[in-house]
Amino acid sequence: MALYMFFGILWVTAFFEYCSTFTIMVSACTYYWNSNAHEDGSAEVSVGFSACFSHAGSLAIGSFIIAVIRFIRIVFMYLAKQIEKQSGDNPVVKGMVKCAECVLACIEKICNYINESAFAYQACSGENFCSSAWNAFMLQLKHMAKFTFAQLIAKMFILLGKVGIVAGNVVSCFYIMKLVFKDFEDDPANDDQAVTSAVAPLVVVGVITFLVASLFVGILDTVVLALLTCVAID
Repeated sequence: MALYMFFGILWVTAFFEYCSTFTIMVSACTYYWNSNAHEDGSAEVSVGFSACFSHAGSLAIGSFIIAVIRFIRIVFMYLAKQIEKQSGDNPVVKGMVKCAECVLACIEKICNYINESAFAYQACSGENFCSSAWNAFMLQLKHMAKFTFAQLIAKMFILLGKVGIVAGNVVSCFYIMKLVFKDFEDDPANDDQAVTSAVAPLVVVGVITFLVASLFVGILDTVVLALLTCVAID
């Protein structure tokens, strides 16, 4: 029963992840098809939300596939730890376990990309999940160079965006502490408020900024895939 409930949690979590992804993709598709040579169209986010209800079955299928793979990975990792303990830290066993974990991680990434490609095609065409997955595969096979190049550029911009946002926030925090609040100055009247090192607060700010930036800047990768699919279909 515990394993059953745990699998349910994985399935529901993956379902909501794909719901957010599908909403973004539908919004990007409406932006593309509402635009013309004279003006930019609008991204209809409300249409994306409503599309999640009309395509809930497809989202459930895609999330079920990912949930199964994640469930197998987690169970395998638990069993692998037990096997490593019983083998007495045998290097051969450790190497086999690491290879198996790498294979499972690659399978999860491949299936996740296939699902997202299917959802991108489905957001543009409105077809069911299976036909969208096949058509998206054939579409990307036909325009492989364009998809590869555009997604590579998108990932570079995402990386630069994350680095720039984190660096900007950390530097801003440092100078705010130094010039505005003057935390680094020794105050004989109140020594308790003086900060001896800026490393800890700057690390906290950097980690929080990186998490928030990953959530928002990561949307660009999803939008690029949806827009590329629209361009290829068009």
